Amino acid sequence: MEFVEFAATAAAIDEEPADLEIQSLVADALRDSGTDLATLVRFLLGRVFPAHDSRTLDIGPRLCYEAIARAAGQNVSADDVETRLAETGEIGAVAASYDFGGQQGLAAFGNGGQEALTVAAVETRLRELAAVDGAGSQETKLDILFGLFNRCSDDEARYLARLVLEEMRIGVGGGSVRDAIAEAFDVPVDSVERALQLSNDYGLVAETARSEGEDGLDAIQLEIGRPVQAMLAQTGTVSGALEDWENVGVEIKYDGARVQVHYDGERVALYSRNMEEVTEPLPEIVATVEQRVDVPVILDGEVVAVDDAGDPLPFQQVLRRFRRKHDVAKAQENVSLRLHAFDCLHADGEDLLDAPLVERHDRLASVFDGENSREVSRLWLCEDAETIEDIETDALADGHEGIMLKQPDAPYTPGKRGQNWRKRKPDVETLDLVVTGAEWGEGRRASVLGTFELSVRTGEEYETIGKVATGITDEKLQEVTDLLEPHITAESGTEVAIDPAVVFEVGYEEIQSSPTYSSGYALRFPRFLSIRTDKAPADADSLARVERLVETGGD
Repeated sequence: MEFVEFAATAAAIDEEPADLEIQSLVADALRDSGTDLATLVRFLLGRVFPAHDSRTLDIGPRLCYEAIARAAGQNVSADDVETRLAETGEIGAVAASYDFGGQQGLAAFGNGGQEALTVAAVETRLRELAAVDGAGSQETKLDILFGLFNRCSDDEARYLARLVLEEMRIGVGGGSVRDAIAEAFDVPVDSVERALQLSNDYGLVAETARSEGEDGLDAIQLEIGRPVQAMLAQTGTVSGALEDWENVGVEIKYDGARVQVHYDGERVALYSRNMEEVTEPLPEIVATVEQRVDVPVILDGEVVAVDDAGDPLPFQQVLRRFRRKHDVAKAQENVSLRLHAFDCLHADGEDLLDAPLVERHDRLASVFDGENSREVSRLWLCEDAETIEDIETDALADGHEGIMLKQPDAPYTPGKRGQNWRKRKPDVETLDLVVTGAEWGEGRRASVLGTFELSVRTGEEYETIGKVATGITDEKLQEVTDLLEPHITAESGTEVAIDPAVVFEVGYEEIQSSPTYSSGYALRFPRFLSIRTDKAPADADSLARVERLVETGGD
């Protein structure tokens, strides 16, 4: 296929506002693509390489402007290109506005650029460009780009510039290409989508659909060393999860960086959430897998920075390691990393995407020799809110971000942000409540108050509305205990009565009617946020405000 044909197809799609018509145009192009099918699919998506391939062109805007200027003639500079871009707002239009085809240079093709460009030739040159490295690489890349632009017509230049800068933006997305593949080669959309999830390669899937049909698509499997998109989570509530599912899988939500582990039995490869290979900056994670795993696997997990005591450090510490390209050993001395694997996509030759979460977690544990392995993130199966609250309290106290809620029977769906994984919804409403009672803690917290009775104001009296123990660090518990101890008026076992004196700011998931507390209401999943030192009990929230919040749904 000549590149001018690709440009004409891209222009037609670019001008079409209707999604179904775009799908039909893409399908027609796929049928007519000949041997360039895989390349055409990727070019329409604005890519040179498959999504799982970490290679990039690494072309900055300035280098592209210089290549356009050189191809446009001696009287044009990169600054002129940039000025024209400021006027038009789109690099493709700028490239199309120049008269290319007559300039000579090291990388000019043929005789003065007269030979027609093909899609295959453009792909070959761009792959060569991506491989350029070392001293003089920028000049070599400039020569390659100049040679391409020097052979372009107006429309060819328009879409070459967009492709090079990853700004294709013609309205073609993954969904439209998926549906176009199904239409073009008469295969089920579900089979196409499944193959895309497993391969992460639109070009491969298009070629397979054309040559092997539905059977070929269904035969595509996970491949170690070829990363897939991570399964994603939506925000949700504990009460919602308990209503929707028979029981709830609960995991710790780590404050780290997502990592996909690929191990073929000899080599470990690590990929970030964006499928960029990050093996070299993470040697201790590589060593962990090599030492602890003895079968080929694909795992999903989180890498967390830890201090000398093994306690988690903030996410920013992880980023420093992920971005490190030099002096990795020195960086490793400053910031240690730990793997917390929470899912198993493939183990010992068997794909597990369709297996339920609990089964995948069992395989994960077996890979690491047991549920109690430090590398295996624990999965609790819970049927009640109180158990989940206890897990969240412990997770926060241990320095983690919170909890994840997961459907125990759900499959692993790469790239999907569905309802089967839910991040515990942040507290969206707060109340200022008076502390009127508390309980002494247990174990290492026996010397501090650990659970606090909360009350709302009713005139000069106070009515209970719940208890809070979540969101309070050990350091803060000591501070709160010191603040409240002078106001203890009575003790019975571990329980104490407290004279109204201290106000807490408390977040919560929702307010429900409840006979348990004297206000007639209860906070679902209350979380301590702060001590309101600026407020006296008389300034705390009233029962009337709580009733208004219930009536208006929190608005």
